[in-house]
Amino acid sequence: MNAIVLNDKLENSGELALPASFADIHPHNLYLYCKSYAASVRANTAHTKTRSTVSGGGKKPWTQKGGGRARAGSMRSPLFVGGAVVFGPKANRNYKQKVNKKQKKLALKHAIAEKAANKKLFVVDSWIVESGKTKDAADMIKKLNVKDILIVKELIDDKTYLAFRNIKEAYVIEPNELNAYLAAAYTFIVMEKAVWEKLTNEG
Repeated sequence: MNAIVLNDKLENSGELALPASFADIHPHNLYLYCKSYAASVRANTAHTKTRSTVSGGGKKPWTQKGGGRARAGSMRSPLFVGGAVVFGPKANRNYKQKVNKKQKKLALKHAIAEKAANKKLFVVDSWIVESGKTKDAADMIKKLNVKDILIVKELIDDKTYLAFRNIKEAYVIEPNELNAYLAAAYTFIVMEKAVWEKLTNEG
């Protein structure tokens, strides 16, 4: 499994081999991390009221006996329109699923290894858009002939950020933001050599 090395003109100029620790990692680690990530960003907005919180119903709707109807103590009952909801969703639910640090590292390694195995991982000395123009950033992506791309820079400069912020197909991040979910979600990854060295030397 090798990463493709790009020169200043974004042309193929060689390959870099991934360390042996990136090979033979079980894909279940990536599955668990992605599942945990998706759960952590899940919206928790649905919230229903019980009979103790729904408004109204302070008065007994009709007498206990003699009306020919079933007895009722409150219009807050789930039996009535506008009443409470039985076992409805609550906004205080916790969807988070724990993934330990070792599994997080293994998940990222597997995601990176998959990209390398499919020739979708690129390494460059630096990725800078000096003009700060979106057109120039789009041209860089076009040269690589990629559908969507994750760009990992050691430090994001203002001009590169401005150039890429309006391109839907590209997402620029720093190493501390890199995770297995993003690595798996994007079709291609470009990372600066300093980021590559740090990632592969962590063991």
